[in-house]
Amino acid sequence: MNKVHIAFDLGASSGRLILGIQKGETVELEEVHRFPNDPVVINGTMYWDIPRLFHEMKQGLKKVARREDIEIQSMGIDTWGVDGAWIDEDGQMINLPIHYRDARTAKVIEEVEAVMSQDKLYSITGIQKANFNTLYQLYYDKKYNKVIQAQGRKWLFMPDLLGYFFTGKLYNEATIASTSGLVDATTKAYSQEIFDTLGFSMDWMSELVKPGTQVGTLTPQVQEETGLGAIPVIAVASHDTASAVAGAKIEKENELYLVCGTWCLMGLEVSTPQLAEEVRLAGFTNEGSAKGKIRLLKNINGLWILQQLKKCLNERDLNVDYPDIIEAAKAASHTYAIDITDERFMAPLNMEQEIIQACHEQYGVTLTSVGEVATAVYNGLGNLYQETVRQFEVLIQEEISTIHMVGGGTKDQHLCEVVSQMTGKQVIKGTTEASAMGNLLIQIQARS
Repeated sequence: MNKVHIAFDLGASSGRLILGIQKGETVELEEVHRFPNDPVVINGTMYWDIPRLFHEMKQGLKKVARREDIEIQSMGIDTWGVDGAWIDEDGQMINLPIHYRDARTAKVIEEVEAVMSQDKLYSITGIQKANFNTLYQLYYDKKYNKVIQAQGRKWLFMPDLLGYFFTGKLYNEATIASTSGLVDATTKAYSQEIFDTLGFSMDWMSELVKPGTQVGTLTPQVQEETGLGAIPVIAVASHDTASAVAGAKIEKENELYLVCGTWCLMGLEVSTPQLAEEVRLAGFTNEGSAKGKIRLLKNINGLWILQQLKKCLNERDLNVDYPDIIEAAKAASHTYAIDITDERFMAPLNMEQEIIQACHEQYGVTLTSVGEVATAVYNGLGNLYQETVRQFEVLIQEEISTIHMVGGGTKDQHLCEVVSQMTGKQVIKGTTEASAMGNLLIQIQARS
């Protein structure tokens, strides 16, 4: 009977239950259950459908419970950052988690900055300003949400909330909390200065636990519903990027990780946070890692433009898939490159035409083939990664030796070659399921 660990890996569009099957020194991954994660808009507010997500997770556990060939060792959950929900004094969730793309927090940015400037916040937390940061969500809730004002007692981030549903235990895992804009990057504890200045209560937060901590077991109710026993639940690196970096198996501080998907995160694991003003202005952020270090990173554009290009081509009935686009790009040869960071590529009506127009404006050329258009994107990605690597080298005053590339982008061998050629660095391809792998490796270590 194989010993297995259960990884729940939830992203912004879907969730998966993946088994990690221990085979000697290796871990084999097996996807057992996949389910959509579609936001729901009600009266102008965008919510995460947390009851449905919890239901689907239990359906996955039911499938696992029917297996006679495995022996379950533990379970862990990772999700996206910043979002969460409130629990009342009776332990009941009183609001659906609100989607990070919801616009409500935009109204409180200036209110927060009137009492605590962005450079001051960064000097404490190392987190870049973003409307969706948990700090702004809590400020909005406690000022404008009357139900939360009256009844909100505890805040739980998304993986902590799901962990609470499964175990009945209240906790905040350290890496997910580090995305909030509330944690002192140096002490790795919630910042008393931020809480006092903004009128927050420390009582809202639960104990910060490190990755690898067993937080409880499945409740008797979940055991009965799923057919499983008292499975240990491990707080892994609950932020999916932190788990992905753990799955990339970074060994040295001068090795970059590139978590590559619709968006890409490029960064280093460093021993101390980088909180200087020039670091903030350069766009770097500091988040917690599974090892207790700091993930110094930049959130940069990834495969979104290629995804939208494919959509446009198929709307023209060209019936192409990614391998077709990749082969066409490899056959095309030019040095024209779009500026990947240009706002014009965020959500154009027609991505193909936007790329063609951008190259015409900049170079005076008209791209005609699929390969030529795609190559302009690949060249742009290469330029962006090259510049980001240079910024990291200037920051740490050391040459970068290696880029560990994980995530869905590793399926694109041409992209891997572009990254290597443009940056001049060795590229090591890791698993496409890096978040699930990191999730599982932390469980295995915790249970060994």
